[in-house]
Amino acid sequence: MRPDPDAARQREQVADPRRRLPAVDRLLELPGPSAWMARRGRDEVVRALRAGLDRVRAELSTGSPGPGVPMERILAAAEVWLEARIRPSLDRVLNGTGVVLHTNLGRAPLAAAALEAMERVGRGYSNLEYDLETGERGSRYEHCTALLRELTGAEAALVVNNNAAAVALTVNEMATGGEVVVSRGELVEIGGSFRVPDIVARAGARLREVGTTNRTRVEDYRRALGPDTGLILKVHPSNYRVEGFVENVELAELVALGRTGGVPVAHDLGSGLLRPELLPGFPAEPTPGASLEAGADLVTWSGDKLLGGPQAGVIVGRREAVDRLRGNPLLRAFRVDRTTLAALEATLRLYRDPVGAVREIPALRMLAEEVASVRERARGALEGFDAPGSARVELRDVTSLVGGGSFPGFELPSAGWEVSGVDADAVDAACRHARPPLVGRVREGTFRVDFRTILPGEESLARDVLAAALGEAQET
Repeated sequence: MRPDPDAARQREQVADPRRRLPAVDRLLELPGPSAWMARRGRDEVVRALRAGLDRVRAELSTGSPGPGVPMERILAAAEVWLEARIRPSLDRVLNGTGVVLHTNLGRAPLAAAALEAMERVGRGYSNLEYDLETGERGSRYEHCTALLRELTGAEAALVVNNNAAAVALTVNEMATGGEVVVSRGELVEIGGSFRVPDIVARAGARLREVGTTNRTRVEDYRRALGPDTGLILKVHPSNYRVEGFVENVELAELVALGRTGGVPVAHDLGSGLLRPELLPGFPAEPTPGASLEAGADLVTWSGDKLLGGPQAGVIVGRREAVDRLRGNPLLRAFRVDRTTLAALEATLRLYRDPVGAVREIPALRMLAEEVASVRERARGALEGFDAPGSARVELRDVTSLVGGGSFPGFELPSAGWEVSGVDADAVDAACRHARPPLVGRVREGTFRVDFRTILPGEESLARDVLAAALGEAQET
């Protein structure tokens, strides 16, 4: 008796469930995929269904199928694939870390005025490089100059795309082929493995180190000056502190030394606090205005740190020195776009009213907020909160940090939530995978959310994200 091939195929299909998976054409006829096609198009949905089939086929191959029947899992996997395709890579997060200028989370949130300015010039055309008075070509570098001169007392100003670019441009223009004199105690790494010695070398100059890590005197600088000296660079160590047996040279002394030898002096402030009186009780920080009063030819700092604006490198100084930078060919590689200039100009304008600046600039507002106010926001968001399962969410005093390489070692008393009774790492992962993600900290076996960096209006959203994450963490 000859074997029945159809019966053999049926037995094979029963033995291998992968062969029973539906074809894409059949899946397209279902209500879900039909609705998807109306929004996303047939080709995109076909790719999603194939991805779903591949996912379920792989599960069946490993012998560890997920929950539900294969058809449901195929559609669920396809829907996840479609959602991932439209989800932006760069997206909003809720910052519950307590680090105000969190570099990995984008540093300073922008003021409403800055966002409005970006939208205004970004939606259409702008006078980025067009002089409306003369009808001729203008310069993008004029748009923030007047405000920077007003706020710092500088003769001239220039804006590039970040502070590393500001330092590189300064070194390249003032010392290409020559030497840059820097104290060994100021050879900082500014993050992401970008180090001052590397910037100097890439900018086409040679580094001349003077002094030691903890003690540098003016005589060390004087002995280093020579015919090849192009620049004396003083770097403010804003992201670390050296204490104990320490000696540094004041900027005014370096300026006097530079004048005797005809060597320009640049001061890199890093974080760049524009108005220290806005943050009473904080450690003393050098300001752009003070550096200019001391005689620095050029002063550089970041726009997205203590200034509270967009990423930018701000340069102020003597007109002759700034004009030299404006004529450097590298400036085009470092130039800023219209939206950055619009956001920076709007942020700078807020500094004309000190009280308004603290109220309107999120970074300053967070840094200046009293701990009692932070605690009340955290307590209010917990009212009526019923933690699922074994989880407990309680109000707790915590400690915030400035971040962004600013005020090293300085801590701010704060308040927030502490989650216990459930695996902290599982809660952390569930919060990070939420939409929007909530980024907190795992400490001493608990998950914590610092409310200093939960912006006003985000409190209930943070609560909802945490509630869902607690349920998910206890299901796994």
